[in-house]
Amino acid sequence: MKIKNLLLLALIAFSTLATAQITDYTPFDKKLNFYIANDLGRNGYYDQKPIAELMGTMGEEIGPEFVIAAGDVHHFEGVRSIHDPLWMTNFELVYSHPELMIDWFPVLGNHEYRGNTQAVIDYTNVSRRWTMPARYYTRAFEEKGITVRVVWLDTAPLIDKYRNDTATYPDAYRQNMNLQLAWADSVLAAAKEDWVIVVGHHPIYAETPKDASERSDLQARLDPVLKKHNVDMYICGHIHNFQHIRQAGSKIDYIVNSSASLSRKVKAIQGTQFCSPEPGFSVCSADKKELNLRMIDKKGNILYTVNRKK
Repeated sequence: MKIKNLLLLALIAFSTLATAQITDYTPFDKKLNFYIANDLGRNGYYDQKPIAELMGTMGEEIGPEFVIAAGDVHHFEGVRSIHDPLWMTNFELVYSHPELMIDWFPVLGNHEYRGNTQAVIDYTNVSRRWTMPARYYTRAFEEKGITVRVVWLDTAPLIDKYRNDTATYPDAYRQNMNLQLAWADSVLAAAKEDWVIVVGHHPIYAETPKDASERSDLQARLDPVLKKHNVDMYICGHIHNFQHIRQAGSKIDYIVNSSASLSRKVKAIQGTQFCSPEPGFSVCSADKKELNLRMIDKKGNILYTVNRKK
């Protein structure tokens, strides 16, 4: 067992080093392409500005249809209102490249729950590109006959740590967790698209020093719904590093997308296929036969690709 674990760690270490900067963009041709970014809100500091610029310049070649913003757009206390200056310093003035003037589809993170969560939804009426119709929602996308169903979930209210801390996260306990889970079950049951992706801020499986109850609550409440309908990917943020995890007996790819501003260390655990402490974002590309998620570091290197085939 020790030898097997050492080989796994060596493989992951090699994968981390074996990066390849994108020079050939033909793999993105004739695909439905979109970005995943999260844990953004650092007022442009750390690596947020250069990563935002990279997303824009790469977008000139990739042509993303939209951006999935998987929570914590605003550190540290969320926003107070739709007029909060943080909308400018965390989002509008940082992600200003013309190629990023596309639809951004967010979910609430734990930092949004420290502030006015309704303002995050209501900002949809202010910004042309901010598109958040509800705390949880779904949309199907089609491009050249390729169809992708994305389901955005509100994970903080599914976790007791947040529900019980009414002083810090006042809106969490007010949400009907059973209603959300029943809704997700019904949406996934009806999904007929080529690929089905579920997005939440918090990980179901991940290596992290954060409270283990966060994962165990989602493993007990959300994971059975995802497994029941055999979704293709569950994508989240929160941990500030890249991780790809597969669980024995499950066909789901569990993806932790790294922070688009400030990253953290990570190590392999059971089920880890890849991990990296680099900051960055991801590009997801779909056609009828393949779904690829490429993890991109702040220099534009492809660190790792999650590949699913029909």
